[in-house]
Amino acid sequence: MRYRFTPGRLSRVLLATVAATWLGGCAELLPQAATRTQVGWQSYEDARQTIERIVPFQTRTPELVAMGLTPESNPAITILTYSDILQRFAAGSVMRPEDFDRGIRECLLAGKRCTAYSINVAVANRDRVGNFWLDSLNFKRTTDLTGWRFNALVILVDDLVVYTLYGGHPTLNDREVVRNPLGPLQGWGDQVPSLFR
Repeated sequence: MRYRFTPGRLSRVLLATVAATWLGGCAELLPQAATRTQVGWQSYEDARQTIERIVPFQTRTPELVAMGLTPESNPAITILTYSDILQRFAAGSVMRPEDFDRGIRECLLAGKRCTAYSINVAVANRDRVGNFWLDSLNFKRTTDLTGWRFNALVILVDDLVVYTLYGGHPTLNDREVVRNPLGPLQGWGDQVPSLFR
């Protein structure tokens, strides 16, 4: 017995084929996510240049305000107390006080008059790429992570900056590939115990 295509059936098969072909290469349908610290810097380089404009033992709090480096205006800034700074530099350190940078020594001697700004900025984009069907059915998920991360430390005694330090990742460009040979059934083993409770 031969299978016959009627005009209605033929048009549905063609429509399904076109849709499958279109969706197979349609990366726009894959999920995307972004994490951004809401600051004015557009790149790692912008952040670096801002911190490098700070001159220890010359820059004061009003100049930091003009640069946008205050906890009130910049959500990337965390205020560190003297005890936080002490834990970072002095507690358990094998270095003698005279071995520290001048700014750190001034801070440790100043006690509670010393505070610091810890700056942490993250800009990360997570884009799922690859085949729509393999991703949707959980056979293979490929995620590209791009962006940058920046961190800095600005130490003040009263309203005078005595020390700065910065670092981070100027360029993030990672790819994560997760393969599940069983696709949507891959996690069935985790579900079995809950069925017998």
